[in-house]
Amino acid sequence: MNYYDHMRLPYRLLFTLLTTCCVNVHAQATAPTEAPATSSALDGQLFYQLLLGEFNAQAQEPAAAFSLLLDAARKTGDEALFRRSVQLALRARSGDSALQAAKAWQEALPTSQEANRFVLQILLNLNRPAETLETLKRLLALTPAPERADTIWAIPGLYERTSNKQLAVTVVQKALTPLFNDPKLGATAWATLGRLWMAAGNPDAALSAATKAQSFATHQEHPAWLALSLMRAEVTQAESLVKNYLANGPSTEFRMAYAQTLLLAKRHAEALKELQSIIQQQPDNAAATLLQGALHLEIAQLDAAQADFLRYLELMKAQTTAPTSLPTPRGLSQAYLSLAQIALLRKDLPQAQNWLQRVDHPDDFLPAQLRLAGLMAQQGQLEAALTLIRSLPERKASDARLKRSAEVQLLRDQKQFSLARSVLETALADDPEDTETVYDLAMLAEKMDDLVEMERLLRQLMLAKPEDPQAYNALGYALADRGQRLPEARQLIENALALTPNDPFIVDSLAWVAFRMGQNDEALRLLRNAFSQRPDAEIAAHLGEVLWVSGHADEARKIWREGLELNPDNETLKATLQRLRVAL
Repeated sequence: MNYYDHMRLPYRLLFTLLTTCCVNVHAQATAPTEAPATSSALDGQLFYQLLLGEFNAQAQEPAAAFSLLLDAARKTGDEALFRRSVQLALRARSGDSALQAAKAWQEALPTSQEANRFVLQILLNLNRPAETLETLKRLLALTPAPERADTIWAIPGLYERTSNKQLAVTVVQKALTPLFNDPKLGATAWATLGRLWMAAGNPDAALSAATKAQSFATHQEHPAWLALSLMRAEVTQAESLVKNYLANGPSTEFRMAYAQTLLLAKRHAEALKELQSIIQQQPDNAAATLLQGALHLEIAQLDAAQADFLRYLELMKAQTTAPTSLPTPRGLSQAYLSLAQIALLRKDLPQAQNWLQRVDHPDDFLPAQLRLAGLMAQQGQLEAALTLIRSLPERKASDARLKRSAEVQLLRDQKQFSLARSVLETALADDPEDTETVYDLAMLAEKMDDLVEMERLLRQLMLAKPEDPQAYNALGYALADRGQRLPEARQLIENALALTPNDPFIVDSLAWVAFRMGQNDEALRLLRNAFSQRPDAEIAAHLGEVLWVSGHADEARKIWREGLELNPDNETLKATLQRLRVAL
């Protein structure tokens, strides 16, 4: 047995630890006789105690190691030993022991920022926010003045996992009270409190805090970020605060976030104007160019979108001409995927395939390969496409579901309904509680015109997930589309809409049942609203048909053309035009 090999690792760890301890030994340029030796805190007994503690740590005896090292830390008052004690307790998943060590560290060295930070974080991990007040106040007092604003702004992240959000607000508010009128820190203090109010579900209090924060200075960024978060949460009054900041030299980062917020709110014209302004001032801003491309694609301006994505690729190429070991930016994959989508909309399958083959980012590789399989199937290579899907590696659990969904969709597109049903039934046999597979089976049954089975599966889902609107909407729409049990269909769709108010696709379903019941005016009102919220080929098909039968033929043709631009392969739209014998 080579005893030395077993001893080597603990000695290495111990050496690292001991070199950071306060042993009070200093290098001497002159002979030892010229000055008396300085006494070290590390005597033989303490050295043995440290050695034994590290041996216990290596021998997977964390409790013994923790006790020995914490005792040594108390004797020496050394931060490295306190830190090691806390780390041992955390590694052993003993929150109480970690807190004990951190508090001992805090008591021994009350001015240590690290000790106070550990105490605060451990208390919050133990979900004990009520005990954090004094430590938070102390940590803020110890933070150097140039770093204090950033430290305050980071507080909501520390309290993020606290279950009692209202208690978190109360504790932090008490800690920040002395700063609320501070000319330099008041804006950040109020904005931080506002973020906590948002987390606690009180947007009105958050808006009030944002308003107070901005009263210190309209050019201060922290209140503006809070206001932008409120704007995203549909607190309309917050937008005036955002615009106040935008008028006072905002950062590019904030302007980009504002454009994204407008985009999420479907305020496409305003988002585009903001992005164009950024790009005009910064022509080489790759992120703004990519986002502008996504916006142009969203509003079906394909030429402009393609130009944006190609420009983005040029900018990224210019930035990465030097050799680098860094991973490929995900934006490149997003540009390739978007260019492939444009090519598909233009029926240019070879070009779409070319772009998809360039996607190599790990997060986008699987979706790109699944789209590639879909292209292969469209070109008559069904078996090769299925083989590709089944051979793709699965990096995470959700990948298996994604592959199965792609396989089923591919089989559905090729009218191979029986094979698709077999795939889903096999998956359901492996996991009978998988509600997503139940829903997919129901939709496949609808495609196969097996309405009895479809209804059975959807009602099974309603019992399993009564708060999920999908099943209610799907059954209601299927009944309405066939002109069956229309009052019941309407009630099902209204149930779905109550669960997800203003969802444009559910509003479309409600409009369709109204149309089937002869209520054309209501159907038109609902469909116009749905299409304005979400331009979609399926909604365009319904809106066009209601316009057509209501005598608005020109407007119907216009809407149908817009739908074909959005998705020329939409089955509902194509079937509608064929049934009504309309040539565009």
